[in-house]
Amino acid sequence: MNIQNYAFSLSPQKKMIAAVMSLAVGLSIAYYATTAFSRPNPWKYRFQRPEVGSVTKNIQQEIAFHQQRIQQQPTAGLERASLASSYLKMARATGDSSWYLLAEQTAQQSLSQLSVNNYGAILVLAKIAAAKHDFTTAKSLLKQIPPQSESLALLTTIQLAVGDAPTAQQTANTLVQRVPTMGNYALKALAEVARGQDQAAIQDFKAAIAAEESDEAGSSAWIRTLLGRLYYKRGQLQQADDLYRSALQILPQYPPALLNSAELAVRKWQSNPKETQHLQQASEIYRQFFLTNQQAPTVYDHVALRGLARIQRLQGETTQADKTWERAVARLRSDLDGFGHRRELAQLLMERGKEKDLTEALALMQAEIKTRQDPETWHTLAMAYLQMKQLPAAEQAMQKALKSGILDPGIADRAAAIAIARGDVAQAKKYQELVKSIDPLFDTGAKQALGLGVGLSGLN
Repeated sequence: MNIQNYAFSLSPQKKMIAAVMSLAVGLSIAYYATTAFSRPNPWKYRFQRPEVGSVTKNIQQEIAFHQQRIQQQPTAGLERASLASSYLKMARATGDSSWYLLAEQTAQQSLSQLSVNNYGAILVLAKIAAAKHDFTTAKSLLKQIPPQSESLALLTTIQLAVGDAPTAQQTANTLVQRVPTMGNYALKALAEVARGQDQAAIQDFKAAIAAEESDEAGSSAWIRTLLGRLYYKRGQLQQADDLYRSALQILPQYPPALLNSAELAVRKWQSNPKETQHLQQASEIYRQFFLTNQQAPTVYDHVALRGLARIQRLQGETTQADKTWERAVARLRSDLDGFGHRRELAQLLMERGKEKDLTEALALMQAEIKTRQDPETWHTLAMAYLQMKQLPAAEQAMQKALKSGILDPGIADRAAAIAIARGDVAQAKKYQELVKSIDPLFDTGAKQALGLGVGLSGLN
């Protein structure tokens, strides 16, 4: 079976459709109908909301178009590069790593047919390498492409992922000056977040939303979710909720907005346990992911499973929580050499807390830090050293996490914990004051929700 027909006989499409329908139906009943449209929203999408499933449907039509053209011209290298790009769009829209594989195979076939000036295929391979956290290969591929908006955008995300926030900001500034699009403003904002320039980041996220076009629904949902998470980390929970709702009004099944809404609900529930509607909201979102996990594995499954396990543990259901954590760990292990993430696996292992898990988590992070040096990765390495009681190494890794100037209450809170473990009470107090300056509402509820959201930390 040739590659262009393989896409529609393979399970990704069927799995994706099942996931979309399950999420759209189940979550709309449990959440959107009662909450999402219940009050005015200042971030309302000004264009007509896409029909449920229309984004992936449009991509399917693109794929079918390119497949038909390839059937007519089997050796059309550029057409195959366009097909690879459409496969990559589907991968990002669904979170299903099988589409990445199709994109990679198709781009390689395209280059075998047209090895000269085939920048589209090279760009697809660079994006896939970055998704695998193979940043050396990604940067090497980008050097083969003349500077353009898409290649510079990818370069910015790579620079953020390897911890070079100043250079990322310079690249993003160049992007916005050349092409002031929604996506480029968002990248500039992410670089500013990494450097602790939050007010500038908020203004650029707002500029991104102001620049949105009617055919960019996915990006519109993504940017609202990022801005919502930034407000969330500042304790501005109403703003965060409004932005997540706005993202879900655009794409009701959008996984990052769903998961961040669940994170917010867990925080509210733990801050006030009597408010059980927040527990119900988070549980419903996680359980829908849990139910569709078998049908349509995505790169977000482990986050949902971790959240469900966290809720089970907080409710005293220790045995069930361990089983759910094991499912999350297994999900990440199944693709660790492909699109699985060592950092996320290490975080899960540390949360479960068994002795052998802590040893493995540290080994994973020592490997991960060789390729990814953004603040969240240094923070996770510091966590691993702390749990292994290697305090000087934990302090050194934490200083690397804070070096860029990022304002993250979770990172600052962990820095305080390391200082306390080292017996440096004065330093711990300074970190605790930093936490409150970033998020004045940071409390037990906020701590219990740490690690359950997505976005703002480079390539996830």
